[in-house]
Amino acid sequence: MINKINLKKHILLVDDDASVSQMLSMLLESRGYEVDVVGSGKEALQKIASHIDLVLLDIVLPDQDGFDVCRKLKENEDSRHIPIIIQSAKMLPENIVEGLYLGADDYLVKPFEFEELVARMEAVLRRSAPFRDGKLVSQGEEAIIRELRTIIDDGLIIPFFQPIVQLQPFRLIGFEAFCRPKTQSMLANPELLFKAALQFGLYQEMEMASWKKAIEYASRILTNEKLFLNCNPYFVEGPRFLTIKSLFEQSKIKIENVILEITERSAVTDFKIFFDHLKRFREYGFKFAVDDVGGGYASLESIVQTRPEIVKIDRHIVNNLHADSFKKSIVKFITSFCKENNILCIAEGIETKQDLLTLIDLGVDAGQGYYLSQPAPYIKLDEVEEIQHLVCSH
Repeated sequence: MINKINLKKHILLVDDDASVSQMLSMLLESRGYEVDVVGSGKEALQKIASHIDLVLLDIVLPDQDGFDVCRKLKENEDSRHIPIIIQSAKMLPENIVEGLYLGADDYLVKPFEFEELVARMEAVLRRSAPFRDGKLVSQGEEAIIRELRTIIDDGLIIPFFQPIVQLQPFRLIGFEAFCRPKTQSMLANPELLFKAALQFGLYQEMEMASWKKAIEYASRILTNEKLFLNCNPYFVEGPRFLTIKSLFEQSKIKIENVILEITERSAVTDFKIFFDHLKRFREYGFKFAVDDVGGGYASLESIVQTRPEIVKIDRHIVNNLHADSFKKSIVKFITSFCKENNILCIAEGIETKQDLLTLIDLGVDAGQGYYLSQPAPYIKLDEVEEIQHLVCSH
C-alpha cells in the first residue's frame, strides 16, 4: 500500500497576543494549513526543530526582539531554509529594511487583510519550498533548488571584474562586476544560474549574494574607481532592493562611485515601483547606466525615462564597426546625443584593434571588451598600464 504524501503546509505562528493568534490560527486552519502557535522567541526557537514550512513572526515579543529571532533562525543551518514573514503594527521603513536584510522573506503591517496574508504566504512558499503550483517538483527540479540555496546560503560565488577605460586621454574609469558560481553543474553557466534562480523565486537572493561578494572584494582594492553592478528589473522591483544601501555603508566603497547598470529592461512589470526605487537610489547618490543602447527602440525609450549618467553602446553595434558605415552613423548619433546631454558614453564588446581605433575616431568616451581585457577573478589596477599600448600605439 502506498502512503499518501501529506501536502498540508505547517505554519509556526509566533505572536504573544492570544486573541490575535487564536483568530489567525482558526482562519489558517480553515484554509487547510496546520498551525502551531507560540507566544515567545524562546518557544519559537525550540519549536523550529520540528518540521515547519513557514514562520509568521511578530516583531514585538515578551522575551526578545523578533529581529533577533529572525537572525538566529537564519544563522542556524537546520532552519535557515525556512521562509519567514515578519509582521508588526509599528513597521517603520527602517524596520522593514532590517528584517529583509536579516533574511526575512516578506513583511506585513498590522492590521492586514487575511486574503493578503494568504497570498503572500503562498508566494513565499512557492519560492522557498520544493513545491510549485501545488505539486511536488521533479527530483531534478528539487536538486536545482537545493543547489541554488546552497550557492546563496554558503556564498559559493566568485566575483569577476572587467576594466572600463577612458579612451582619450587614456585612464582607468572603473570595473564592471560579474559573478561565477562555484559549482561543477550546469549552473556554472551564469546565464543558466540566474534563469534558474528566477524560475524558482530565488532571483533577488542570488543577485544580493553576488553583489555582496563583489563589494567585499572590491572595497579592499578600489579607492576612487567606479564599480559597475548589473541590476535586473526583477531585483529593482523587489523588496530586497531597498536593503542594498546598507551593503555599501558597511564597505569602503563610496556610493557616488557605484553605477547600477540596468539590464533587460523589457522585464519591467511595475513601472511605478521600478522608477520610484530608481529615484530613491539616485537621491542616495547612486548613478545609473543603460546598456545595449543602439540595439532597439526600447533602449532609447529607457534613456528618456531613466535619464542615466552613462549609456553603453550595444556590443552588436560595436562588432565589425570599422567596416560598416551604417553602424558608424548610429555610433555618431549616440555619441553626439551623449555629449549634448553630459552623459558618459561607453562602448561594450570591443574585440579588435580596428573597432577600437574607429571608436576613438568617432569620439566615444570609454570602452570595455576582450581586446582590452577579459573579466578576471581579481582587480589589478596596474593592468591598465599593460593595456595602454593598445590605445596609444596607433
